[in-house]
Amino acid sequence: MKFDRIRLSNFKPYGDADLRLTEGVTVIHGLNGSGKSSLLEACFFALYGSKALDGTLDDVITNGEEETEVDLWFTHDGVSYRIERRLTEYDGRVDHQCTLEATSGSDVTRDGATAVRTFVTELLRMDAEAFVNCAYVRQGEVNKLINATPSQRQATIDELLQLGTLEEYRERAGDARLGVEDVLNAKRAVLAETEERVDELADRDLHDRLNALETELSAVREERDNYETQRDRARTTRDDAAEALETYERKRDELESVADDIDEIEAAIREAERERETLRDGIGEARARIEELRSGIDERLAAAGLDAASTDAIEARREALDERESELEAELSETRVSAEGYRNQATNLAEKADDLTERADALVEQADDLDEAADAADDEADEREASLDELREEAAALRRRFADTDTERGDAADRLEELRETRGEVRERIAELEAELGNARERVAEAEELLEAGNCPECGQPVADSPHTHRIDDDRERVAELEGALADDRDRESALDDRIEALEPLVDAEERLTEIDGAGEMVSERVADKRQEAETKREEAETKRDAAAETRSEAAELREVADRKREEAAEATDRVEELASERDELARERDRLDAIESRLDAIDEADDRIERLREKRESLADVNAERRERLGEKRDRRDELRAAVDDEAIEDAEARKRKAEEYLQQVADELDRLDEKRSELQTAIGGVNGEIEQLERLREQRDELAATVEALEGLHEETTELESMYGDLRAELRQRNVTELERMLNETFELVYGNDAYSHIELDGEYELTVYQKDGESLDPEQLSGGERALFNLSLRCGIYRLLSEGIEGAAPTPPLILDEPTVFLDAGHVSRLITLVEEMRGFGVRQIVIVSHDDELVGAADELVTVEKDPRSNRSTVRREDAAGIDVAEVADD
Repeated sequence: MKFDRIRLSNFKPYGDADLRLTEGVTVIHGLNGSGKSSLLEACFFALYGSKALDGTLDDVITNGEEETEVDLWFTHDGVSYRIERRLTEYDGRVDHQCTLEATSGSDVTRDGATAVRTFVTELLRMDAEAFVNCAYVRQGEVNKLINATPSQRQATIDELLQLGTLEEYRERAGDARLGVEDVLNAKRAVLAETEERVDELADRDLHDRLNALETELSAVREERDNYETQRDRARTTRDDAAEALETYERKRDELESVADDIDEIEAAIREAERERETLRDGIGEARARIEELRSGIDERLAAAGLDAASTDAIEARREALDERESELEAELSETRVSAEGYRNQATNLAEKADDLTERADALVEQADDLDEAADAADDEADEREASLDELREEAAALRRRFADTDTERGDAADRLEELRETRGEVRERIAELEAELGNARERVAEAEELLEAGNCPECGQPVADSPHTHRIDDDRERVAELEGALADDRDRESALDDRIEALEPLVDAEERLTEIDGAGEMVSERVADKRQEAETKREEAETKRDAAAETRSEAAELREVADRKREEAAEATDRVEELASERDELARERDRLDAIESRLDAIDEADDRIERLREKRESLADVNAERRERLGEKRDRRDELRAAVDDEAIEDAEARKRKAEEYLQQVADELDRLDEKRSELQTAIGGVNGEIEQLERLREQRDELAATVEALEGLHEETTELESMYGDLRAELRQRNVTELERMLNETFELVYGNDAYSHIELDGEYELTVYQKDGESLDPEQLSGGERALFNLSLRCGIYRLLSEGIEGAAPTPPLILDEPTVFLDAGHVSRLITLVEEMRGFGVRQIVIVSHDDELVGAADELVTVEKDPRSNRSTVRREDAAGIDVAEVADD
């Protein structure tokens, strides 16, 4: 895997930054706090999102901004990808949008922070924690693996090499074995219970009991069949008698119904005749109404302007009225429009005159305001001239400060920054000396204790037998050297503090002078502007007063025209009233025509009603004729039914029915007794048959359970073997990894420590690390000095990276090797060894190594340099890429 490009917007100290990365060794350098590590954190965040952060999402958004954008382009296993992350802060929360797409070699796309993180984890075969443990040595974590316990170190390396998957498989196999054991024990218990139940049922002689019960049931069924035969005969007698009684009852009901029908028909005939008389009266009333309507029409003909009451005459008169009304409406509408137009013109002209008057008043007010503004501008100009004198006096006082020092104006800020950077380097050196001095004092104290006990401080043997007793003197000399160097550096730090304290007021004076220079020029320009503004406003005031006089004259002319328009509107209004009166008379004449026409319609309706009443009288006569015919038929049927009803036959049928019902009741009681006996026997037989079937089922279940138990026993043996196999495989692979890692560690160790007192490293199966001196003595890595321990840890991390990259069976694509400030605890000699280690990793085929450092020796060993700078005024960082010769090849800075 290789990082190709990282682009940032409002990420931590960066406003806008765009950096392209190439293969080889890239060193990112700059002053402390300039934002070097933030570049690597951005790459890490692009890959894993919030899992890569120590804090929360809003921590990465630049202070004062609401949105952050991070884009990362990278290549992995021949496929190019791009990840885009967008953070937007609003309402106290952060919205996180993320997408990933393959830009070449594939069509993969992912949307959402979780989906992208899952894809990256599967692609690289490592999550965020594994990435840090394998490829990303973050600032301050160089000693992470050596300070870890052996179990923690084992878990970390196993996870990187995917051995945790085998442990997961082994645990799954163990869970399966336990599950099989639970099922097997349960099935064995059920099998024992089933065999006990089979034996119990087999001892009950179930088949003999079944034969006796079936014989008894057969006798009950025979007796019951005899009773059912007698019951069927009694039922037939009862049903025949009931049918005869039902027939008599039907004829009696029909006789009553026919009598009722006769009464209804006779009543309907009488009602129809009365209705015919009513209809005849209605015809007479309608004829009288027609005469009355014709008399009313004759009275209204002259008033309506008609000679005769006909439809054609009414239509002709209405057309004449419509034509005249149309003429009146046209003239009336035109006259109304004219009157309204005159009124609107008069109103508009009056309003315009009022508006012009108001405008004239406003112009006078504006002229007064402009005069006041001109006076205010002159006053402000006077005030600014006074403040300009004060600024000049303050500037003279500030310049006198520089006259008393050896610092020129303009050099104070740069000098202060140089001193602060030097003090930071001195403080780092003090921290390193204090750590090294502490280690040296511990070695001297331990050696002195051994010497007091009569043992060599190097090997622990009696002094008389050891050639190494002289080394304690070297350690004591080293302590003295470190104490002297530490005192010198502390004195230098104190001197730098004094110089910085003296320079800080000069920097403030420099900044204030710059502000005063700009402010003085600006105030002078402002005074001139205010004088010009006062003159301009007085000229504008005079112009507005002239315009106000012209506007008042125009308003007077408009009011005269408005009065003439009001007179014309009054004349048009009088004509509108005349036309409206004539139109009302036409409406009254039309109402008289409508009255005549409505009476003609009423006469037609009366004629239609007379015809309808005549037709209904004739229809009622026809209906009554049909009713009289049906009345004769009903009377004949009534006579037939009276002859068919026989009271003696009814009494005989009732006696036979009663006797049959009494016998059926007696038979029912006996059948109930036999049914109860039969049910008892059937229940008993069912119970015996059920027990027999249960016995057969239990025997089948017993056989099935026995087969299941046998199969589970075989499965239990297989899961036990599988669990053991995964455990053995994991142990074997771990041992192979340990062997490979130990070999790679010693190759790196030989490169870094080949000329020192150390011979090799031993890594046991529990990931316990031991360093051996050339004399054969063993050391815990924590016994190394601070610089040696840091370099040892870097060697360990590089060995693990090699193992993951090269693998046991073959190479695998891995992320770039990233080292963030690896030289914190290294002196000059150890830095040279670190460079050798980096070159060795390149020789092993690591395509891309990214190092964050301000060490000049590391910068000189880079293929490409990335310089990070921070603008002290905006507190924003910028990046600039250079080649190994220091030539600027790309620069993208904050806007």
